Amino acid sequence: MSKIEELIKKHCPNGVEYIPIGQLISRVREKGKNNPDIQTVYAISNKLGVVKSSDYHDFEIHSSDTSNYVVLRKGNFAYNPARLNIGSIAYLQTNEAGLVSPMYVVFQINEKLITQEYLFLVIKSQRVISLINGLTEEGARFRFDFERWNKISIPLPPLPVQEEIVRILDKFTTLEAELQAELEARRKQYEYYRDKLLNVDCRMQNVEWKKLGNIGKVCMCKRILKQQTSAEGDIPFFKIGTFGGEADAYISRELFELYKSKYSYPKKGDVLISAAGTIGRTIVFDGEPAYFQDSNIVWLKHDETVVLNSYLRYCYSMNPWAVSTGGTIARLYNDNILNAVIPVPPLPEQERIVSILDRFDTLVNDISQGLPAEIEARKKQYEYYRDKLLTFRECRM
Repeated sequence: MSKIEELIKKHCPNGVEYIPIGQLISRVREKGKNNPDIQTVYAISNKLGVVKSSDYHDFEIHSSDTSNYVVLRKGNFAYNPARLNIGSIAYLQTNEAGLVSPMYVVFQINEKLITQEYLFLVIKSQRVISLINGLTEEGARFRFDFERWNKISIPLPPLPVQEEIVRILDKFTTLEAELQAELEARRKQYEYYRDKLLNVDCRMQNVEWKKLGNIGKVCMCKRILKQQTSAEGDIPFFKIGTFGGEADAYISRELFELYKSKYSYPKKGDVLISAAGTIGRTIVFDGEPAYFQDSNIVWLKHDETVVLNSYLRYCYSMNPWAVSTGGTIARLYNDNILNAVIPVPPLPEQERIVSILDRFDTLVNDISQGLPAEIEARKKQYEYYRDKLLTFRECRM
């Protein structure tokens, strides 16, 4: 019998009570104006705990006057009522008291009944997030006011059981953190070898430096008008906003076949480049029927006996072009691409470089293989055991 099973058998053999969260917490309204010595401003992180605003790029202080900010002390929870449905909640783990924006709701727990760690796990569970989402009035903007916690009941095992559940799940989060650190180290290693392999010395390795304009020409698909698209159809049409994701527009097969036969169209393996939005982002065309927004999604048509597409993709990852900026919108113009200079070694050397970088790329970027796949598997394993450990037989009092 495992330790958790022993604890459940010892402390709650007949099941556990389900208690409204509102009965386990109380709201905190301590204001910054009454605590002038507290200067640290915290923002909610998507991970466990909270972080200082200086370390959180999505958080801005819109006023120099923080007197109306709410005081956050160790163990207190803070959440955004307008974003709780996506998990915007955290608790302070450090001893350094700080302030949070008035947009946040702060509450403390009854430590005699529940631990911060256990409550956090329960609130983040799929069951409770579903209940939170279900309390939104139809047609109303999402807002989870403090009183709504009374409408969500959670299993409340004795403290020793809560602590053991947290200990078990901490092992999963520790392993995931170690894998994330390993992944980051591999990414840096990958970038180092990529830069080293692509920064070749033409005098030593028989390498020519060539402008992309001397290798090929920029191509794009024929312009598709909005009225030629529909929400459903035969052929997905990718705009800059859906490039690399799921299409939200389609064109007819007849139009696709006509334009494909009459105008420029990429071949399988061509490297498509984002000329707007995320400048320079690349996708290798898989050859499946699809159409792409002209001028915003382009590719280089060239002779692969000179430069391999697979090699070219890694050159693009070095951002060899200068991005022009006009007004507030930056984009990649054809001249930026054509004037970009890359090293062009002989084909056998290109193949060797690609082979090395492909192995690194699989390890650090492939979501179906390598470390990303391992991290994703650990996340799913954590969620499975979290939900399983937080499921109790209800004790009817």
